[in-house]
Amino acid sequence: MQVHIPLKKCEDRSYNIHIEALPKIELEGKAVVVTNPKVAGLHLGYLLSKLFAKELYIVTLPDGEEYKNKQSLEYLLDRLFDHQIDRKSTLVAFGGGVIGDMTGFAASIYQRGIDFIQIPTTLLSQVDASVGGKTGINNRFGKNLIGAFYQPKAVYIDPYFLRTLPKREFAAGVAEIIKMAVVFDKAFFEWLERADLSDTDQLAQAIQRSVELKAAIVAKDEKEGGVRASLNYGHTFAHVIENQTDYSTYLHGEAVAIGMVMANMLARRLGLLSEEEAKRIQRLLERYGLPTCYEVQNPQDFYEHFFLDKKSFNKKITFVLPKGIGDFLITDKIEKEDILAVLYEFAKC
Repeated sequence: MQVHIPLKKCEDRSYNIHIEALPKIELEGKAVVVTNPKVAGLHLGYLLSKLFAKELYIVTLPDGEEYKNKQSLEYLLDRLFDHQIDRKSTLVAFGGGVIGDMTGFAASIYQRGIDFIQIPTTLLSQVDASVGGKTGINNRFGKNLIGAFYQPKAVYIDPYFLRTLPKREFAAGVAEIIKMAVVFDKAFFEWLERADLSDTDQLAQAIQRSVELKAAIVAKDEKEGGVRASLNYGHTFAHVIENQTDYSTYLHGEAVAIGMVMANMLARRLGLLSEEEAKRIQRLLERYGLPTCYEVQNPQDFYEHFFLDKKSFNKKITFVLPKGIGDFLITDKIEKEDILAVLYEFAKC
Protein backbone atom coordinates (compact mmCIF):
# COMPACT_ATOMS: atom_id res chain seq x y z
CA MET A 1 0.00 0.00 0.00
CA GLN A 2 1.19 3.50 -0.79
CA VAL A 3 -0.06 6.86 0.35
CA HIS A 4 0.98 9.78 -1.82
CA ILE A 5 1.42 13.28 -0.38
CA PRO A 6 1.47 15.87 -3.20
CA LEU A 7 3.72 18.78 -2.18
CA LYS A 8 4.55 20.34 -5.53
CA LYS A 9 2.72 23.58 -4.77
CA CYS A 10 5.40 25.28 -2.72
CA GLU A 11 4.90 28.60 -0.95
CA ASP A 12 6.26 31.74 -2.57
CA ARG A 13 9.57 32.51 -0.86
CA SER A 14 10.42 35.52 -3.03
CA TYR A 15 11.77 38.62 -1.30
CA ASN A 16 13.31 41.99 -2.07
CA ILE A 17 16.88 43.14 -1.52
CA HIS A 18 16.93 46.87 -0.80
CA ILE A 19 20.23 48.61 -1.60
CA GLU A 20 19.75 52.09 -0.18
CA ALA A 21 19.68 54.06 3.04
CA LEU A 22 17.79 52.09 5.65
CA PRO A 23 14.06 52.92 5.39
CA LYS A 24 11.51 52.88 8.17
CA ILE A 25 10.80 49.22 8.98
CA GLU A 26 7.55 48.39 10.77
CA LEU A 27 7.10 44.82 12.02
CA GLU A 28 3.94 43.23 13.38
CA GLY A 29 4.18 41.54 16.74
CA LYS A 30 7.43 41.11 18.63
CA ALA A 31 10.89 41.58 17.16
CA VAL A 32 14.31 40.51 18.36
CA VAL A 33 17.45 42.22 17.07
CA VAL A 34 20.39 39.79 17.12
CA THR A 35 23.75 41.53 17.00
CA ASN A 36 27.26 41.59 18.49
CA PRO A 37 28.87 44.11 20.87
CA LYS A 38 30.93 45.85 18.18
CA VAL A 39 28.01 46.47 15.81
CA ALA A 40 25.70 47.40 18.68
CA GLY A 41 28.17 49.98 19.97
CA LEU A 42 28.54 51.58 16.56
CA HIS A 43 25.13 51.34 14.93
CA LEU A 44 22.35 50.09 17.23
CA GLY A 45 21.04 53.61 17.84
CA TYR A 46 20.75 54.22 14.11
CA LEU A 47 18.87 50.94 13.62
CA LEU A 48 16.45 51.60 16.48
CA SER A 49 15.56 54.97 14.95
CA LYS A 50 14.32 53.06 11.89
CA LEU A 51 12.88 49.85 13.37
CA PHE A 52 9.45 49.63 15.02
CA ALA A 53 7.60 46.66 16.53
CA LYS A 54 4.97 45.89 19.17
CA GLU A 55 7.73 44.72 21.50
CA LEU A 56 11.44 44.98 20.70
CA TYR A 57 14.27 43.04 22.34
CA ILE A 58 18.04 42.98 21.81
CA VAL A 59 20.17 39.80 22.02
CA THR A 60 23.94 40.21 21.81
CA LEU A 61 26.21 37.34 20.78
CA PRO A 62 30.03 37.26 20.90
CA ASP A 63 31.84 38.55 17.83
CA GLY A 64 33.82 36.16 15.62
CA GLU A 65 33.66 33.01 13.51
CA GLU A 66 34.85 30.92 16.47
CA TYR A 67 31.53 31.70 18.22
CA LYS A 68 29.40 30.45 15.33
CA ASN A 69 28.63 27.26 17.23
CA LYS A 70 25.93 25.34 19.06
CA GLN A 71 26.66 27.10 22.36
CA SER A 72 25.87 30.51 20.83
CA LEU A 73 22.84 29.06 19.07
CA GLU A 74 21.49 27.59 22.32
CA TYR A 75 22.04 30.91 24.08
CA LEU A 76 20.06 32.71 21.37
CA LEU A 77 17.22 30.18 21.48
CA ASP A 78 17.04 30.43 25.29
CA ARG A 79 16.67 34.21 25.04
CA LEU A 80 13.82 33.78 22.55
CA PHE A 81 12.02 31.54 25.02
CA ASP A 82 12.74 34.01 27.85
CA HIS A 83 11.02 36.76 25.85
CA GLN A 84 8.13 34.45 24.92
CA ILE A 85 8.72 34.98 21.23
CA ASP A 86 5.87 33.48 19.21
CA ARG A 87 5.40 32.37 15.62
CA LYS A 88 4.21 35.84 14.58
CA SER A 89 7.46 37.39 15.68
CA THR A 90 10.46 38.42 13.58
CA LEU A 91 14.17 38.05 14.16
CA VAL A 92 16.42 40.79 12.81
CA ALA A 93 19.97 39.74 11.90
CA PHE A 94 22.05 42.89 12.46
CA GLY A 95 25.72 42.22 11.84
CA GLY A 96 28.04 40.32 9.55
CA GLY A 97 27.85 36.82 8.15
CA VAL A 98 28.22 35.07 11.51
CA ILE A 99 25.23 36.90 12.98
CA GLY A 100 23.23 36.43 9.77
CA ASP A 101 23.90 32.70 9.57
CA MET A 102 23.09 32.02 13.22
CA THR A 103 20.01 34.23 13.30
CA GLY A 104 18.66 32.64 10.13
CA PHE A 105 19.27 29.14 11.48
CA ALA A 106 17.60 30.01 14.80
CA ALA A 107 14.62 31.38 12.86
CA SER A 108 14.40 28.17 10.84
CA ILE A 109 14.15 25.91 13.89
CA TYR A 110 12.46 28.05 16.55
CA GLN A 111 8.89 26.76 16.87
CA ARG A 112 9.47 25.09 13.46
CA GLY A 113 10.13 28.38 11.73
CA ILE A 114 9.54 32.10 12.21
CA ASP A 115 10.30 35.10 10.03
CA PHE A 116 13.63 36.89 9.92
CA ILE A 117 15.13 39.78 8.00
CA GLN A 118 18.76 40.53 7.19
CA ILE A 119 20.43 43.89 7.82
CA PRO A 120 24.08 43.12 6.98
CA THR A 121 26.74 45.50 8.28
CA THR A 122 29.92 44.16 6.60
CA LEU A 123 30.79 44.23 2.93
CA LEU A 124 31.15 40.45 2.83
CA SER A 125 27.71 39.88 4.29
CA GLN A 126 26.16 42.54 2.04
CA VAL A 127 27.41 40.97 -1.19
CA ASP A 128 27.27 37.31 -0.17
CA ALA A 129 26.11 35.91 3.18
CA SER A 130 22.84 37.85 3.50
CA VAL A 131 21.57 36.81 0.07
CA GLY A 132 20.31 33.32 -0.68
CA GLY A 133 19.05 31.80 2.55
CA LYS A 134 22.04 29.70 3.61
CA THR A 135 22.03 29.49 7.40
CA GLY A 136 23.99 27.41 9.86
CA ILE A 137 26.72 26.92 12.42
CA ASN A 138 30.17 25.34 12.51
CA ASN A 139 31.35 22.39 14.54
CA ARG A 140 34.70 20.69 15.10
CA PHE A 141 34.34 18.75 11.86
CA GLY A 142 33.97 21.77 9.61
CA LYS A 143 32.21 24.92 8.51
CA ASN A 144 28.41 25.24 8.15
CA LEU A 145 27.88 21.48 8.49
CA ILE A 146 24.76 22.05 10.62
CA GLY A 147 22.21 24.33 9.01
CA ALA A 148 19.28 24.86 6.69
CA PHE A 149 18.22 26.67 3.56
CA TYR A 150 15.85 29.28 4.98
CA GLN A 151 15.08 32.49 3.14
CA PRO A 152 14.69 35.86 4.87
CA LYS A 153 11.62 37.99 4.34
CA ALA A 154 13.76 40.90 3.17
CA VAL A 155 17.36 42.12 3.00
CA TYR A 156 18.33 45.74 3.66
CA ILE A 157 21.79 46.70 2.41
CA ASP A 158 22.75 50.16 3.63
CA PRO A 159 26.26 51.32 2.59
CA TYR A 160 26.21 53.64 5.62
CA PHE A 161 27.39 50.76 7.82
CA LEU A 162 30.58 50.34 5.82
CA ARG A 163 31.93 53.71 6.99
CA THR A 164 33.20 52.16 10.23
CA LEU A 165 34.36 48.88 8.70
CA PRO A 166 38.04 48.07 9.40
CA LYS A 167 40.30 47.81 6.35
CA ARG A 168 40.79 44.08 6.81
CA GLU A 169 37.02 43.43 7.00
CA PHE A 170 36.50 45.56 3.90
CA ALA A 171 39.10 43.55 1.96
CA ALA A 172 37.43 40.30 3.02
CA GLY A 173 34.25 41.51 1.33
CA VAL A 174 36.15 42.52 -1.79
CA ALA A 175 37.33 38.90 -2.09
CA GLU A 176 33.73 37.76 -2.53
CA ILE A 177 33.10 40.50 -5.11
CA ILE A 178 36.13 39.34 -7.10
CA LYS A 179 34.92 35.74 -6.78
CA MET A 180 31.58 36.63 -8.36
CA ALA A 181 33.29 38.43 -11.24
CA VAL A 182 35.74 35.61 -11.99
CA VAL A 183 33.11 32.91 -12.32
CA PHE A 184 30.22 34.85 -13.84
CA ASP A 185 31.10 38.15 -15.50
CA LYS A 186 34.31 38.90 -17.39
CA ALA A 187 33.26 42.49 -18.09
CA PHE A 188 32.66 43.03 -14.37
CA PHE A 189 36.12 41.62 -13.60
CA GLU A 190 37.72 43.96 -16.12
CA TRP A 191 35.79 46.85 -14.58
CA LEU A 192 37.11 45.85 -11.12
CA GLU A 193 40.67 45.93 -12.47
CA ARG A 194 40.11 49.61 -13.34
CA ALA A 195 37.88 50.56 -10.41
CA ASP A 196 38.75 52.00 -7.02
CA LEU A 197 36.41 50.51 -4.43
CA SER A 198 37.40 53.12 -1.88
CA ASP A 199 35.23 55.43 -3.98
CA THR A 200 31.69 55.40 -2.59
CA ASP A 201 29.92 55.45 -5.96
CA GLN A 202 32.09 52.71 -7.48
CA LEU A 203 31.66 50.58 -4.36
CA ALA A 204 27.87 50.95 -4.64
CA GLN A 205 28.06 49.76 -8.26
CA ALA A 206 30.16 46.75 -7.23
CA ILE A 207 27.71 45.81 -4.45
CA GLN A 208 24.74 46.08 -6.78
CA ARG A 209 26.35 43.97 -9.51
CA SER A 210 27.47 41.30 -7.04
CA VAL A 211 23.99 41.07 -5.55
CA GLU A 212 22.40 40.90 -9.01
CA LEU A 213 24.69 38.03 -9.99
CA LYS A 214 24.06 36.06 -6.82
CA ALA A 215 20.31 36.69 -6.87
CA ALA A 216 20.09 35.34 -10.42
CA ILE A 217 21.91 32.15 -9.40
CA VAL A 218 19.79 31.63 -6.27
CA ALA A 219 16.60 32.10 -8.31
CA LYS A 220 17.71 29.27 -10.61
CA ASP A 221 18.91 26.93 -7.88
CA GLU A 222 17.74 27.76 -4.36
CA LYS A 223 19.13 24.69 -2.59
CA GLU A 224 22.42 24.17 -4.42
CA GLY A 225 21.40 21.19 -6.48
CA GLY A 226 23.22 22.47 -9.55
CA VAL A 227 24.50 25.83 -10.74
CA ARG A 228 24.47 27.45 -7.28
CA ALA A 229 27.47 25.29 -6.39
CA SER A 230 29.48 27.65 -8.63
CA LEU A 231 29.38 30.16 -5.76
CA ASN A 232 31.78 27.85 -3.92
CA TYR A 233 34.75 28.88 -6.07
CA GLY A 234 37.67 29.00 -3.64
CA HIS A 235 35.58 27.66 -0.77
CA THR A 236 36.58 23.99 -0.94
CA PHE A 237 40.15 24.95 -0.06
CA ALA A 238 39.08 27.84 2.18
CA HIS A 239 36.94 25.73 4.49
CA VAL A 240 39.87 23.41 5.23
CA ILE A 241 42.10 26.41 5.94
CA GLU A 242 39.52 27.85 8.34
CA ASN A 243 39.07 24.52 10.09
CA GLN A 244 42.81 23.92 10.46
CA THR A 245 43.31 27.39 11.94
CA ASP A 246 40.33 27.08 14.34
CA TYR A 247 38.42 29.88 12.59
CA SER A 248 40.63 32.40 14.42
CA THR A 249 43.50 33.24 12.03
CA TYR A 250 41.71 34.29 8.84
CA LEU A 251 38.49 36.13 8.13
CA HIS A 252 36.25 34.12 5.83
CA GLY A 253 36.97 36.36 2.83
CA GLU A 254 40.71 36.07 3.47
CA ALA A 255 40.50 32.28 3.44
CA VAL A 256 38.43 32.45 0.25
CA ALA A 257 41.11 34.63 -1.38
CA ILE A 258 43.74 31.98 -0.64
CA GLY A 259 41.32 29.27 -1.77
CA MET A 260 40.78 31.06 -5.07
CA VAL A 261 44.53 31.12 -5.74
CA MET A 262 44.75 27.41 -4.89
CA ALA A 263 41.79 26.65 -7.16
CA ASN A 264 43.44 28.71 -9.90
CA MET A 265 46.61 26.63 -9.64
CA LEU A 266 44.52 23.48 -9.99
CA ALA A 267 42.69 25.00 -12.97
CA ARG A 268 46.04 25.81 -14.59
CA ARG A 269 47.19 22.19 -14.19
CA LEU A 270 44.03 21.08 -15.99
CA GLY A 271 44.41 23.61 -18.81
CA LEU A 272 41.32 25.62 -17.83
CA LEU A 273 43.07 28.86 -16.91
CA SER A 274 46.10 30.58 -18.41
CA GLU A 275 49.05 31.74 -16.35
CA GLU A 276 48.30 35.36 -17.23
CA GLU A 277 44.64 35.02 -16.14
CA ALA A 278 45.76 33.49 -12.84
CA LYS A 279 48.19 36.37 -12.32
CA ARG A 280 45.49 38.96 -13.04
CA ILE A 281 43.21 37.42 -10.41
CA GLN A 282 46.01 37.26 -7.85
CA ARG A 283 47.07 40.86 -8.54
CA LEU A 284 43.52 42.09 -7.99
CA LEU A 285 43.27 40.21 -4.68
CA GLU A 286 46.63 41.51 -3.51
CA ARG A 287 45.74 45.10 -4.44
CA TYR A 288 43.33 45.02 -1.49
CA GLY A 289 45.84 43.44 0.86
CA LEU A 290 44.29 39.98 0.77
CA PRO A 291 46.49 36.96 1.58
CA THR A 292 47.22 34.64 -1.34
CA CYS A 293 49.46 32.05 0.29
CA TYR A 294 48.95 29.52 3.08
CA GLU A 295 51.59 27.10 4.28
CA VAL A 296 50.14 23.60 3.97
CA GLN A 297 52.14 21.83 6.64
CA ASN A 298 50.78 18.36 5.90
CA PRO A 299 49.37 17.98 2.37
CA GLN A 300 48.00 14.48 3.04
CA ASP A 301 46.13 15.67 6.14
CA PHE A 302 44.81 18.70 4.25
CA TYR A 303 43.56 16.37 1.52
CA GLU A 304 41.71 14.16 4.02
CA HIS A 305 39.98 17.22 5.45
CA PHE A 306 38.21 17.74 2.11
CA PHE A 307 36.01 14.75 2.90
CA LEU A 308 34.54 16.47 5.96
CA ASP A 309 33.13 19.18 3.71
CA LYS A 310 29.44 18.92 2.85
CA LYS A 311 30.34 19.31 -0.84
CA SER A 312 32.10 15.94 -0.86
CA PHE A 313 30.02 12.90 -1.74
CA ASN A 314 30.77 9.23 -2.13
CA LYS A 315 34.49 9.84 -1.51
CA LYS A 316 34.62 12.41 -4.31
CA ILE A 317 35.58 16.04 -3.84
CA THR A 318 33.70 18.69 -5.78
CA PHE A 319 35.70 21.68 -6.97
CA VAL A 320 34.58 24.87 -8.69
CA LEU A 321 37.33 25.96 -11.06
CA PRO A 322 37.54 29.06 -13.26
CA LYS A 323 37.30 28.31 -16.95
CA GLY A 324 39.05 31.41 -18.12
CA ILE A 325 37.68 34.58 -16.53
CA GLY A 326 33.90 34.78 -16.63
CA ASP A 327 33.10 31.07 -16.75
CA PHE A 328 33.47 28.03 -14.50
CA LEU A 329 33.56 24.26 -14.29
CA ILE A 330 32.03 22.22 -11.45
CA THR A 331 33.69 18.82 -11.29
CA ASP A 332 34.34 15.89 -8.96
CA LYS A 333 36.57 14.09 -11.45
CA ILE A 334 39.97 15.47 -10.52
CA GLU A 335 42.72 12.97 -9.84
CA LYS A 336 44.17 12.84 -6.34
CA GLU A 337 47.70 13.41 -7.64
CA ASP A 338 46.67 16.72 -9.25
CA ILE A 339 45.12 17.95 -6.00
CA LEU A 340 48.13 16.85 -3.97
CA ALA A 341 50.48 18.55 -6.44
CA VAL A 342 48.79 21.86 -5.66
CA LEU A 343 48.93 21.21 -1.91
CA TYR A 344 52.64 20.39 -2.08
CA GLU A 345 53.25 23.64 -3.96
CA PHE A 346 51.58 25.51 -1.09
CA ALA A 347 53.74 23.64 1.40
CA LYS A 348 56.49 25.99 0.15
CA CYS A 349 54.63 29.19 1.15
